[in-house]
Amino acid sequence: MTTIETVISGAGSYLPENVVTNDDLARKIDTSDEWIRSRSGIGQRHLAADDEACSDLASKAAWHALDQAGLKPRDIGLIIVATVTPDKTFPSTAVFVQEKLGVPPGIAFDVSAACAGFLYAMNIAHDFIQSGQVKHALVIGAEKLSCFLDWEDRATCVLFGDGAGAVVLSGEDPLTARRPRGVLSTYLSADGRLADHLYADGGPSTTGTVGKVRMNGKEVFRNAVEQISNAVFEVTERAKVGRHEIDWFVPHQANIRIIQSCAKKLDLNEDKVIVTIDRHANTSSASIPLALDAGIRDGRITRGQLLVFAALGGGLAWGSALVRY
Repeated sequence: MTTIETVISGAGSYLPENVVTNDDLARKIDTSDEWIRSRSGIGQRHLAADDEACSDLASKAAWHALDQAGLKPRDIGLIIVATVTPDKTFPSTAVFVQEKLGVPPGIAFDVSAACAGFLYAMNIAHDFIQSGQVKHALVIGAEKLSCFLDWEDRATCVLFGDGAGAVVLSGEDPLTARRPRGVLSTYLSADGRLADHLYADGGPSTTGTVGKVRMNGKEVFRNAVEQISNAVFEVTERAKVGRHEIDWFVPHQANIRIIQSCAKKLDLNEDKVIVTIDRHANTSSASIPLALDAGIRDGRITRGQLLVFAALGGGLAWGSALVRY
């Protein structure tokens, strides 16, 4: 039995200054505020400036997480950035974050699992901490999705936004054997047979381009409700925790109807769900840490509460994590 607990010692977020409302989009493309809200729950999104790279967003979120954790860059032994919009094809966005923060030489790499990326990265960092390889890890979800949206595809371009969220995961000695803290259980999965439902139609080894986001909304919706719910069932069963014990459901912010359908399937009251999609839109791997930080900073999420994170995205890839904050 492990004697180390992987706790969230700090959280932070960053959203670009440029706020674009549905009405702003309606002046440029064939859409309306009512059309977007009724289908997604989105009211606005933040879009990064042309000279803002993914690593800029990630670094700013990371500084806030470090500050909340009371740590310095020199304390970090691992940086994982979950993103599908890296600064460059290589090297990783994580090494640019490492340089911008002034983190000394250590482990740094990216994870590409689309909207489930933050959970994949969190699980990997948890394993590094449990094995004793690092004491403190920065796990960041960061996306500049505006860089490869098709602004002529009104069914897709209105759904996404830019931003970054970060957590510091720290290995700490247990306070009590009866009530473990931190990461209690995780679950990850993917099914490449469903890849054509959500993808970018470009890549270095195929088209030599970044490509544009393409989505089969109906199939993504159906799979999201099924797999996100199943992923929550899985982590609660693994941890032998009843769903009635969950204080907050912090899901990927893809669509308000997906979130509501999952809450209903999980028999969770909507007042136990953190929702930020109305303000942030879908920020892919950044959405869960952005929602987490929003809940912490407005006082809803407090120490000792039981949180469950869950997401599904391109791959199709999905996962969940049960955490006592």
